[in-house]
Amino acid sequence: MTHPPILLHDFQIHRPRHQAEQGAILEWIAAAHARAEITLRQPATDGEREDITRRLRKLVMRFGCSTDRISSRGANLDDFTHTDWERMRVFQLDRFPAGKPCGERSRVYREVSGLAFERFYAEETDPPAAIIHVTCTGYVSPSGAQRLVAQRGWGRDTEVIHAYHMGCYASLPAIRLAAGLLERGKSRVDLVHTELCTLHLDPSQHLPEQLVVQTLFADGMIRYRASLEGTAGLEWVTTREEIVPDTEDAMTWMVSDFGMQMTLSRKVPDHIRACLGGFLDRMGAGLDLGARRLAERALFAIHPGGPRIIDEIAEHLGLRPDQVQASNDVLRNHGNMSSATLPHVWKAMLEDDTVRPGTLIVSLAFGPGLTISGAILRKRG
Repeated sequence: MTHPPILLHDFQIHRPRHQAEQGAILEWIAAAHARAEITLRQPATDGEREDITRRLRKLVMRFGCSTDRISSRGANLDDFTHTDWERMRVFQLDRFPAGKPCGERSRVYREVSGLAFERFYAEETDPPAAIIHVTCTGYVSPSGAQRLVAQRGWGRDTEVIHAYHMGCYASLPAIRLAAGLLERGKSRVDLVHTELCTLHLDPSQHLPEQLVVQTLFADGMIRYRASLEGTAGLEWVTTREEIVPDTEDAMTWMVSDFGMQMTLSRKVPDHIRACLGGFLDRMGAGLDLGARRLAERALFAIHPGGPRIIDEIAEHLGLRPDQVQASNDVLRNHGNMSSATLPHVWKAMLEDDTVRPGTLIVSLAFGPGLTISGAILRKRG
């Protein structure tokens, strides 16, 4: 039996409560690192405290993501709007140099993600057949999706599925889950991403790798719909996923005592570049679309894990700036929002009138494993 094409459509963004310029965020992070180090070392003099503050600010400015590629990022926690450490909910660094333990961060996540579901469905009266909740930055049960379904009395109509802990590439497995549900008879599947990356900052860790992570990631929440009906949206053509050999420690994400802890090797872009051509050949093989033809014909929605990821993929494949413009724009305006980032890029492309119907869009995202996940989409309508 042949099914109608699966469409992704009706994208809605729930913006973080607080948006700040990257320069101001870098200053806040530098101040937080200095406060954490002063709490740990308890220096005896003002001069020693000033030395710590200067040294850590220099480190943050050297290794943090610069303002030339990220102009602003969003956060939901009020802590990031001031430096009165005693008023902080999580980052009371005079007493907790790493920030409060994971339990308090989980409570914040429950509140913020629950509110996001309420706002996404404020005007909804028709229950979806399924909701796929995607995140890697907070795990609470019942989840915001389950609470919504219970409060609306949708328990007999709406199936809730949790797609958790896959990291930045999770949107692509999530649309495969949605496709499976639609093909088995579900009429409409909603996908909701609630990522609170900033909640997991640890100001007591001053390694360059951690400074990159802390100055790159941001909060992001987005909802969209997968269905077999409609004429406008992004048509799912094919997907593929592979784990790159001998790279299992290149990127990690684990629950620690003080939130989620990420490690990120500087070699990740090199690993991706080394296998990307073959990956694209295999993904497009059934469509007679290898890496070369895709690079000539398609636009690319690349998860902006960082500026270097986008730049190196574009250089390796010989892409024009306009082919990766949407990815660069999302990175500049939002930062890296983990799994919510690629759907932000899709929304931008869908709403861009210069992206004509029929345009192929190659989506690429990367996460722990090291996993490369991809999809070929086609703009319709």
